Amino acid sequence: MRYELLGPLRVRHAEQNHSLSAPKVEATLAALLIGSGRVITKERLVTELWGDRPPRRASAAVHVYISQLRKFLTRAGAPEGGAIVTRPLGYELRLDGAAWDVEEFKEAMRLGRDLRAAGRHEEALDHFERATGLFRGPVLDGLAEGPVLTSFATWAEEERLQGLELSVEARTALGRHREVIGLLSTLTAQHPLRESFYRQLMLVLYRSERQAEALQVYRSAQRVLRAELGLEPHRSLRLLHRAILTSDRLLDLPTAG
Repeated sequence: MRYELLGPLRVRHAEQNHSLSAPKVEATLAALLIGSGRVITKERLVTELWGDRPPRRASAAVHVYISQLRKFLTRAGAPEGGAIVTRPLGYELRLDGAAWDVEEFKEAMRLGRDLRAAGRHEEALDHFERATGLFRGPVLDGLAEGPVLTSFATWAEEERLQGLELSVEARTALGRHREVIGLLSTLTAQHPLRESFYRQLMLVLYRSERQAEALQVYRSAQRVLRAELGLEPHRSLRLLHRAILTSDRLLDLPTAG
């Protein structure tokens, strides 16, 4: 059995996908899953489901959702009545050996970072790409009402972007610059305030003998940051711009053979 939250929430068992059609029930499972192994109080679930405007019978509704979830998880392969345990203050979801894509993501990122620190870029790249490949779409899209779900969705998106950055960095360290130009062009358009993607794009363009385009990327970043935030690019971006202007040999890296 496997829980998947890095995209539309679903549970996999015996090569079959099981999904929920009711958004509030789905959000309840998401909140329990994020807090798996810990008791999630009824009050916390009410906040996660309705924010600061719960209905009058919110507590009773949560009880119904838990009952529906128990039946759903049993159909999806969990031990009958065993995945969600009632506690004095609320409910606890127990994984009991079930896989969870979020934990797989964290482990792949951890291994990738360790291998990167050791200079083993090819192996690090494999782990970073496995990590980012676990994302199947927006996380908790339309479900995040309360602070736990909202914070998790924000964390997941930030971690996904970091995984992409580290994947690009590993390819760059291996001299595979041209492979990531298209990806970085898309990422700078999608995340115009994230300077790290501009920096990576400038570097791979320069190392692909496209110096003029690298300088054009800097001007674009400068224009966006001034217009949106009233700021100049970060010092690291300015230093890279200066190095490209002077064809600093420190930027050179042999391309993969």
